[in-house]
Amino acid sequence: MKDDEDRTASLMTPAKLAQVASRPKAPVSPAAWLDKMAADAGHQHVRRLAELRADLQLQATQRDYALLASELKALADVLPQLDFGLLQHKGGLFSRLSGKNKSVFAEFAAQFDRIEEAMQKLVQQGKTLQARQSEQATGTDRTLVEFEVEFRGIEKIIDQGARWLQDMRNQLKEREAAGGDAAAREQIAQDEQRCELLVARLKLLRALSSAAQECHQQAQSTASRRASLVQAVQGNIGTRARDWRARLVPLANAARDGEAPGLSLESPMDSHRDLQLCVKDTIADCAQVQAHEKSLAETLDAFAGPLKAAG
Repeated sequence: MKDDEDRTASLMTPAKLAQVASRPKAPVSPAAWLDKMAADAGHQHVRRLAELRADLQLQATQRDYALLASELKALADVLPQLDFGLLQHKGGLFSRLSGKNKSVFAEFAAQFDRIEEAMQKLVQQGKTLQARQSEQATGTDRTLVEFEVEFRGIEKIIDQGARWLQDMRNQLKEREAAGGDAAAREQIAQDEQRCELLVARLKLLRALSSAAQECHQQAQSTASRRASLVQAVQGNIGTRARDWRARLVPLANAARDGEAPGLSLESPMDSHRDLQLCVKDTIADCAQVQAHEKSLAETLDAFAGPLKAAG
Protein backbone atom coordinates (compact mmCIF):
# COMPACT_ATOMS: atom_id res chain seq x y z
CA MET A 1 0.00 0.00 0.00
CA LYS A 2 2.87 2.34 0.84
CA ASP A 3 4.44 1.73 -2.58
CA ASP A 4 1.15 2.52 -4.29
CA GLU A 5 0.90 5.83 -2.44
CA ASP A 6 4.49 6.71 -3.32
CA ARG A 7 3.88 5.93 -6.97
CA THR A 8 0.70 8.02 -6.98
CA ALA A 9 2.43 10.95 -5.34
CA SER A 10 5.38 10.70 -7.69
CA LEU A 11 3.68 10.24 -11.04
CA MET A 12 0.41 12.20 -11.04
CA THR A 13 0.39 15.39 -13.08
CA PRO A 14 -0.06 18.71 -11.25
CA ALA A 15 -3.45 19.33 -12.81
CA LYS A 16 -4.69 15.83 -12.01
CA LEU A 17 -3.32 15.99 -8.49
CA ALA A 18 -4.98 19.34 -7.88
CA GLN A 19 -8.23 17.90 -9.22
CA VAL A 20 -8.07 14.88 -6.91
CA ALA A 21 -7.06 16.98 -3.93
CA SER A 22 -9.94 19.35 -4.51
CA ARG A 23 -12.58 16.66 -4.02
CA PRO A 24 -15.12 16.70 -2.57
CA LYS A 25 -14.87 20.31 -1.48
CA ALA A 26 -13.57 22.98 -3.85
CA PRO A 27 -11.33 24.82 -3.86
CA VAL A 28 -9.08 22.94 -1.40
CA SER A 29 -5.28 23.19 -1.57
CA PRO A 30 -3.59 19.81 -2.13
CA ALA A 31 -1.64 20.36 1.08
CA ALA A 32 -1.26 16.71 2.04
CA TRP A 33 0.02 15.78 -1.40
CA LEU A 34 2.42 18.70 -1.51
CA ASP A 35 3.75 17.81 1.93
CA LYS A 36 4.38 14.25 0.75
CA MET A 37 6.06 15.34 -2.48
CA ALA A 38 8.26 17.85 -0.70
CA ALA A 39 9.29 15.27 1.87
CA ASP A 40 10.09 12.20 -0.20
CA ALA A 41 9.45 12.57 -3.93
CA GLY A 42 11.27 9.76 -5.68
CA HIS A 43 12.11 8.04 -2.40
CA GLN A 44 11.64 4.52 -3.80
CA HIS A 45 13.97 5.25 -6.71
CA VAL A 46 16.59 6.70 -4.37
CA ARG A 47 16.47 3.66 -2.11
CA ARG A 48 16.82 1.24 -5.03
CA LEU A 49 19.72 3.23 -6.49
CA ALA A 50 21.51 2.89 -3.16
CA GLU A 51 21.06 -0.89 -3.33
CA LEU A 52 22.30 -1.04 -6.92
CA ARG A 53 25.32 1.09 -6.02
CA ALA A 54 26.17 -1.46 -3.34
CA ASP A 55 25.82 -4.24 -5.94
CA LEU A 56 28.25 -2.50 -8.30
CA GLN A 57 30.75 -2.00 -5.50
CA LEU A 58 30.52 -5.68 -4.54
CA GLN A 59 31.05 -6.73 -8.15
CA ALA A 60 34.13 -4.50 -8.32
CA THR A 61 35.77 -6.45 -5.47
CA GLN A 62 35.56 -9.60 -7.61
CA ARG A 63 37.75 -8.14 -10.36
CA ASP A 64 41.50 -8.52 -10.18
CA TYR A 65 43.98 -7.96 -13.00
CA ALA A 66 47.13 -8.53 -10.95
CA LEU A 67 47.78 -12.05 -12.27
CA LEU A 68 47.15 -11.00 -15.85
CA ALA A 69 49.48 -8.02 -15.49
CA SER A 70 52.13 -10.31 -14.00
CA GLU A 71 51.92 -12.83 -16.86
CA LEU A 72 52.02 -10.07 -19.46
CA LYS A 73 55.15 -8.61 -17.86
CA ALA A 74 56.78 -12.05 -17.67
CA LEU A 75 56.23 -12.58 -21.39
CA ALA A 76 57.37 -9.04 -22.20
CA ASP A 77 60.57 -9.63 -20.22
CA VAL A 78 61.47 -12.93 -21.86
CA LEU A 79 60.64 -12.09 -25.49
CA PRO A 80 63.71 -9.85 -26.05
CA GLN A 81 65.94 -12.71 -24.88
CA LEU A 82 65.42 -14.63 -28.12
CA ASP A 83 68.68 -14.16 -30.03
CA PHE A 84 68.30 -14.85 -33.74
CA GLY A 85 72.03 -14.18 -34.10
CA LEU A 86 72.69 -17.59 -32.57
CA LEU A 87 71.23 -19.24 -35.67
CA GLN A 88 73.71 -17.34 -37.82
CA HIS A 89 76.68 -18.77 -35.94
CA LYS A 90 79.40 -19.80 -38.38
CA GLY A 91 81.97 -21.99 -36.72
CA GLY A 92 84.99 -23.52 -38.39
CA LEU A 93 86.15 -27.10 -38.36
CA PHE A 94 87.05 -26.90 -34.66
CA SER A 95 83.57 -25.66 -33.80
CA ARG A 96 81.96 -28.49 -35.69
CA LEU A 97 84.26 -31.11 -34.15
CA SER A 98 83.93 -29.75 -30.62
CA GLY A 99 80.15 -29.42 -30.85
CA LYS A 100 80.23 -25.69 -30.23
CA ASN A 101 77.68 -25.13 -33.00
CA LYS A 102 75.27 -27.53 -31.30
CA SER A 103 75.73 -25.71 -28.02
CA VAL A 104 74.93 -22.36 -29.64
CA PHE A 105 71.88 -23.74 -31.39
CA ALA A 106 70.72 -25.42 -28.17
CA GLU A 107 70.77 -22.04 -26.44
CA PHE A 108 68.39 -20.69 -29.07
CA ALA A 109 66.05 -23.65 -28.47
CA ALA A 110 66.19 -23.03 -24.72
CA GLN A 111 65.30 -19.37 -25.24
CA PHE A 112 62.37 -20.44 -27.41
CA ASP A 113 61.18 -22.84 -24.70
CA ARG A 114 61.23 -20.13 -22.02
CA ILE A 115 59.13 -17.86 -24.22
CA GLU A 116 56.75 -20.70 -25.01
CA GLU A 117 56.30 -21.43 -21.30
CA ALA A 118 55.57 -17.78 -20.51
CA MET A 119 53.15 -17.61 -23.41
CA GLN A 120 51.26 -20.71 -22.25
CA LYS A 121 50.84 -19.19 -18.78
CA LEU A 122 49.49 -15.99 -20.32
CA VAL A 123 47.09 -17.90 -22.56
CA GLN A 124 45.78 -19.82 -19.55
CA GLN A 125 45.37 -16.61 -17.55
CA GLY A 126 43.54 -15.11 -20.54
CA LYS A 127 41.11 -18.04 -20.57
CA THR A 128 40.54 -17.67 -16.84
CA LEU A 129 39.89 -13.94 -17.26
CA GLN A 130 37.50 -14.55 -20.14
CA ALA A 131 35.50 -17.11 -18.15
CA ARG A 132 35.32 -14.83 -15.12
CA GLN A 133 34.37 -11.82 -17.21
CA SER A 134 31.62 -13.75 -19.00
CA GLU A 135 30.16 -14.84 -15.68
CA GLN A 136 30.34 -11.40 -14.13
CA ALA A 137 29.16 -9.50 -17.21
CA THR A 138 25.65 -10.92 -16.98
CA GLY A 139 25.17 -9.62 -13.45
CA THR A 140 26.78 -6.27 -14.23
CA ASP A 141 24.65 -5.74 -17.34
CA ARG A 142 21.50 -6.53 -15.38
CA THR A 143 22.47 -4.13 -12.62
CA LEU A 144 23.24 -1.33 -15.09
CA VAL A 145 19.92 -1.78 -16.88
CA GLU A 146 18.03 -1.48 -13.61
CA PHE A 147 20.27 1.40 -12.53
CA GLU A 148 19.26 3.34 -15.64
CA VAL A 149 15.58 2.56 -15.13
CA GLU A 150 15.75 4.05 -11.65
CA PHE A 151 17.49 7.32 -12.51
CA ARG A 152 15.25 7.73 -15.57
CA GLY A 153 12.33 7.41 -13.17
CA ILE A 154 13.82 10.22 -11.10
CA GLU A 155 14.15 12.35 -14.21
CA LYS A 156 10.46 11.80 -14.92
CA ILE A 157 9.57 12.90 -11.40
CA ILE A 158 11.73 16.01 -11.80
CA ASP A 159 9.89 16.93 -15.03
CA GLN A 160 6.50 16.32 -13.46
CA GLY A 161 7.49 18.22 -10.33
CA ALA A 162 8.55 21.23 -12.40
CA ARG A 163 5.19 21.25 -14.18
CA TRP A 164 3.44 20.79 -10.87
CA LEU A 165 5.22 23.76 -9.38
CA GLN A 166 4.32 25.92 -12.35
CA ASP A 167 0.70 24.89 -12.06
CA MET A 168 0.63 25.57 -8.31
CA ARG A 169 2.28 28.96 -8.67
CA ASN A 170 -0.25 29.97 -11.31
CA GLN A 171 -3.01 28.94 -8.93
CA LEU A 172 -1.41 30.90 -6.11
CA LYS A 173 -1.25 34.02 -8.26
CA GLU A 174 -4.94 33.66 -9.06
CA ARG A 175 -5.79 33.17 -5.39
CA GLU A 176 -3.70 36.19 -4.38
CA ALA A 177 -5.40 38.31 -7.03
CA ALA A 178 -8.82 37.20 -5.81
CA GLY A 179 -7.99 38.41 -2.31
CA GLY A 180 -9.65 36.91 0.71
CA ASP A 181 -9.69 36.97 4.47
CA ALA A 182 -6.80 36.32 6.84
CA ALA A 183 -7.39 32.56 6.74
CA ALA A 184 -7.16 32.54 2.95
CA ARG A 185 -3.94 34.56 3.03
CA GLU A 186 -2.49 32.20 5.62
CA GLN A 187 -3.35 29.23 3.41
CA ILE A 188 -1.64 30.90 0.46
CA ALA A 189 1.48 31.50 2.56
CA GLN A 190 1.53 27.85 3.64
CA ASP A 191 1.18 26.66 0.03
CA GLU A 192 3.99 28.96 -1.05
CA GLN A 193 6.17 27.45 1.65
CA ARG A 194 5.30 23.96 0.44
CA CYS A 195 6.31 24.99 -3.08
CA GLU A 196 9.68 26.10 -1.77
CA LEU A 197 10.12 22.77 0.00
CA LEU A 198 9.39 21.02 -3.28
CA VAL A 199 11.89 23.26 -5.07
CA ALA A 200 14.54 22.14 -2.60
CA ARG A 201 13.56 18.50 -3.04
CA LEU A 202 13.77 18.71 -6.82
CA LYS A 203 17.18 20.34 -6.52
CA LEU A 204 18.42 17.32 -4.55
CA LEU A 205 16.91 14.96 -7.12
CA ARG A 206 18.59 16.81 -9.99
CA ALA A 207 21.97 16.48 -8.27
CA LEU A 208 21.28 12.80 -7.67
CA SER A 209 20.20 12.22 -11.26
CA SER A 210 23.33 13.91 -12.60
CA ALA A 211 25.58 11.84 -10.33
CA ALA A 212 23.71 8.65 -11.26
CA GLN A 213 24.18 9.33 -14.97
CA GLU A 214 27.90 9.85 -14.42
CA CYS A 215 28.15 6.54 -12.56
CA HIS A 216 26.17 4.75 -15.26
CA GLN A 217 28.23 6.15 -18.13
CA GLN A 218 31.49 5.37 -16.38
CA ALA A 219 30.36 1.85 -15.51
CA GLN A 220 29.39 1.22 -19.14
CA SER A 221 32.69 2.60 -20.41
CA THR A 222 34.66 0.46 -17.96
CA ALA A 223 32.68 -2.64 -18.93
CA SER A 224 33.54 -1.97 -22.57
CA ARG A 225 37.23 -1.68 -21.71
CA ARG A 226 37.08 -4.96 -19.80
CA ALA A 227 35.72 -6.68 -22.89
CA SER A 228 38.41 -5.05 -25.04
CA LEU A 229 41.12 -6.31 -22.70
CA VAL A 230 39.86 -9.88 -23.00
CA GLN A 231 39.81 -9.47 -26.78
CA ALA A 232 43.37 -8.15 -26.71
CA VAL A 233 44.63 -11.16 -24.77
CA GLN A 234 42.57 -13.87 -26.44
CA GLY A 235 42.33 -12.31 -29.89
CA ASN A 236 45.23 -10.02 -30.66
CA ILE A 237 47.95 -11.80 -28.71
CA GLY A 238 46.44 -15.19 -29.50
CA THR A 239 46.53 -14.53 -33.25
CA ARG A 240 50.10 -13.29 -33.20
CA ALA A 241 51.17 -16.13 -30.91
CA ARG A 242 49.87 -18.69 -33.39
CA ASP A 243 51.71 -16.99 -36.23
CA TRP A 244 54.84 -16.80 -34.06
CA ARG A 245 54.73 -20.52 -33.33
CA ALA A 246 54.15 -21.42 -36.96
CA ARG A 247 57.27 -19.53 -37.97
CA LEU A 248 59.50 -20.25 -34.94
CA VAL A 249 58.82 -23.93 -34.23
CA PRO A 250 60.73 -25.13 -37.34
CA LEU A 251 63.71 -22.99 -36.28
CA ALA A 252 63.62 -24.28 -32.72
CA ASN A 253 63.34 -27.90 -33.85
CA ALA A 254 66.31 -27.50 -36.21
CA ALA A 255 68.29 -25.89 -33.40
CA ARG A 256 67.51 -28.83 -31.10
CA ASP A 257 68.98 -31.12 -33.71
CA GLY A 258 72.08 -28.97 -33.81
CA GLU A 259 71.44 -27.86 -37.35
CA ALA A 260 71.48 -24.41 -38.87
CA PRO A 261 68.04 -23.43 -40.19
CA GLY A 262 67.58 -23.75 -43.89
CA LEU A 263 64.97 -21.02 -43.85
CA SER A 264 65.15 -17.25 -44.07
CA LEU A 265 65.06 -15.54 -40.67
CA GLU A 266 63.36 -12.39 -41.94
CA SER A 267 59.79 -13.63 -41.62
CA PRO A 268 60.26 -15.19 -38.13
CA MET A 269 61.96 -12.01 -36.92
CA ASP A 270 59.08 -9.89 -38.22
CA SER A 271 56.57 -12.15 -36.45
CA HIS A 272 58.59 -11.96 -33.25
CA ARG A 273 58.66 -8.16 -33.40
CA ASP A 274 54.90 -8.01 -34.01
CA LEU A 275 54.28 -10.21 -30.98
CA GLN A 276 56.47 -8.01 -28.80
CA LEU A 277 54.62 -4.86 -29.87
CA CYS A 278 51.25 -6.51 -29.29
CA VAL A 279 52.24 -7.58 -25.77
CA LYS A 280 53.47 -4.07 -25.03
CA ASP A 281 50.16 -2.58 -26.22
CA THR A 282 48.18 -5.07 -24.14
CA ILE A 283 50.18 -4.17 -21.02
CA ALA A 284 49.12 -0.56 -21.61
CA ASP A 285 45.50 -1.70 -22.11
CA CYS A 286 45.62 -3.63 -18.83
CA ALA A 287 46.94 -0.58 -16.99
CA GLN A 288 44.16 1.57 -18.48
CA VAL A 289 41.48 -0.90 -17.39
CA GLN A 290 42.92 -0.93 -13.88
CA ALA A 291 42.88 2.87 -13.86
CA HIS A 292 39.26 2.94 -15.06
CA GLU A 293 38.24 0.42 -12.40
CA LYS A 294 39.83 2.64 -9.75
CA SER A 295 38.11 5.74 -11.13
CA LEU A 296 34.76 3.92 -11.21
CA ALA A 297 35.21 2.88 -7.59
CA GLU A 298 35.89 6.50 -6.63
CA THR A 299 32.82 7.68 -8.55
CA LEU A 300 30.65 5.09 -6.81
CA ASP A 301 32.03 6.23 -3.46
CA ALA A 302 31.23 9.85 -4.30
CA PHE A 303 27.71 8.83 -5.35
CA ALA A 304 27.00 8.05 -1.70
CA GLY A 305 26.82 11.80 -1.02
CA PRO A 306 23.85 12.65 -3.30
CA LEU A 307 22.13 9.42 -2.24
CA LYS A 308 22.38 10.34 1.41
CA ALA A 309 21.22 13.89 0.76
CA ALA A 310 18.18 12.69 -1.20
CA GLY A 311 17.48 9.71 1.06
